[in-house]
Formats: sequence, structure tokens, C-alpha cells
Amino acid sequence: MEFLDCKRITKAKRAFTTRRVPTKHMQILVPPPAEPRSGDLVLARIDTLGHHKAIELPSGRKAALAPGDEVLLAYGNRYAPDQFEALVPSDLGPCDMVAAGGVASRAAGWHDRIALPTGIVPIGLVADVDGQVVNIADFAIAPEPTLRLPPAIMVFGTSMNAGKTTTAASLVRGLARAGFSVGAAKVTGTGAGNDLWAMSDAGACAALDFTDAGFVTTYLTPVDAIIRGAERLLRSLAGSGADVAVLEVADGLFQPETAALAKSLEFRKLARGALFAAGDAMGAAAGCERLRSLGYDVLGMSGRLTRSPLACREASIANVPVYGIEELSDPTIAASMVPESPMISPVKVMGGAVCAHQVS
Repeated sequence: MEFLDCKRITKAKRAFTTRRVPTKHMQILVPPPAEPRSGDLVLARIDTLGHHKAIELPSGRKAALAPGDEVLLAYGNRYAPDQFEALVPSDLGPCDMVAAGGVASRAAGWHDRIALPTGIVPIGLVADVDGQVVNIADFAIAPEPTLRLPPAIMVFGTSMNAGKTTTAASLVRGLARAGFSVGAAKVTGTGAGNDLWAMSDAGACAALDFTDAGFVTTYLTPVDAIIRGAERLLRSLAGSGADVAVLEVADGLFQPETAALAKSLEFRKLARGALFAAGDAMGAAAGCERLRSLGYDVLGMSGRLTRSPLACREASIANVPVYGIEELSDPTIAASMVPESPMISPVKVMGGAVCAHQVS
């Protein structure tokens, strides 16, 4: 082990995933051999540039990378059909940076449209002054002692890039315009700041994600732990003054953790209702039917399908309203999704579709 020079840590490009860990806890470098765990912080050197040529800093700025740069990342598994599947390695050997938010892992496979992963060489795990490896789980938000959780509207989807975040952010905007204090959280996924900034920009009084609950990513995380994390996020949002919450669930209903969450009675108890985002009418109709069969009150569908009037018309077979950006951002429509809202009921539109506005 060697003591870390504070200047070296300061100079390293620090990833978004590590943002909750105070620099004062980064005192010692534990070199190989060592076995990393998901959430462990690692100081690494960029070896070869691949798909990710920049790293997202805690501020949200994308910092360009070059071979030889030192970066501060967190180990984690990744599940992204449009990018990488990656697993935490069993050693500190060369591996990959598989997410711009700062995830160190070993890529097992990737989409054929993207480049090879950016290669990294771990220098050592980061430890505190007592030699204990620093893990982001140790810096999760503390549970708020609130007795009442705000009603939550869940946003599910068919897959990554189906339009879930834009759906969630649009609903946040509509609820905020209706006078609600809206909290927003992403409860599963891969650590990155873009979705949080979208929620904040839409008017959320507080925006959190699973990294605030102590997870770098949620792939291969036990579902019970994810549910506890989601409840912790909800309690924190309540402590920030939220009287309603919008919770986004990453990926699609066939992704293992998402499928397990959707089936969980404990998780469903957190939901006032659900919106479903999809890229096509068939996926939207099937997803809504799946959620209904699991006991969810499906409030509407949205997503990339709303770019097409014909897709909206096809989706009406599900007998669920189709909402685009403008509709979800409308205070009357948004407020109608919240129990005991003083606003009027949703507008009725012929064919069950109310829009053809882009959600991406």
C-alpha cells in the first residue's frame, strides 16, 4: 500500500459515480493483487481510447480523455443492449471503462454498431487512512425518518432509449406547473448524470438516483436491495419537501432486475400508477398489458412512438391514453394522475390517442 498524494487525486479526472465520496477519505492506494467489488473506487490509467472518449465529471461536464490520463472510477456491472454488457473482474488486471459516468468493468460483449470499449489499467483501489477500501455504498444517503411516502408514478419502458427519461421529465414539468412539489428519482440503471439534470431542469425540487442509494449500477444487484434503495430515495425526496414523486425504472420489462421489480408486490406498493414508454405501438400495447396483469394502474403510454401519428393510432388498441411531451407537461393532465388532486380529469380524445409529439 502507498499513501495517496492529495494533488494526484485532485488532478485525476473524477467520475460522476464517485461524487458522494469526500476526497478526505481517499488516503491510500491498494495495488494489485486485490479483488475488487462492485462500488469500490479505483484509480486507473487510460490505455486505449474506444467508444467512450470523455468522462462525465461530478459537475456534469464531459472531460475529454487521452491515453495516459489518470481517472477515478467505481467498479460495477453493466447491462446495456445498445452498448455493453460488462462484469466486475476478479482482479485488478487491465479492463474497460464501460460508461461515461465512470464505471470500471470487463466488457463481455457489445452492440455491433459501437467501437471497442475504452481500455484502462487499474493502478490500485482507493482506501481510507485505515486501509479500508472505499466503496460508494458507505456514503449512501441516510434514510429520512418520515412516516409518509409521497405517492409515486413509475415510468417503465420496452428498452433503453425508448423515451423513459423524457417521459418522466415531461411529467415532472407538468406536475410542477400544477403547483406540486415534485421529487424525481431513477431507481435502476448505470451511473450517469444526464437523467438527473433532465429532472432538475424540468422543475423537480430534488432529483436523485440509485448512486445516491449506494449503487454504481444495479445490474446483478439483489432485487430486495434495489427495493430498499428505492424506498430510501423516496424517503429522501419526502424529506426534501416532495408531495409527489416520479420514479424511472431503467431498461425494459425483460431486463432481469426490471422484470423482478415489476413483479414485486413490495415495489408495486410504492406506486400510485405507471406510465409506459415505447418506441412502437406493439411494444407499448404489450407492455401496458404486462403491467396491468401485474396489478399496476396504467395511467398512459408515451415514448418514441409519439413521434408518429400512425403509431399513436395503432397503440390505441390498448385502450390507454397516449401522451406526448406537451400533454405530459400540461398541468391539468399531469395533476389528474395524482390521487386527491383538485384538478379535473384527463381530457378525452377520440381513439385513445392524444398526441403525435416527439418524446426521445
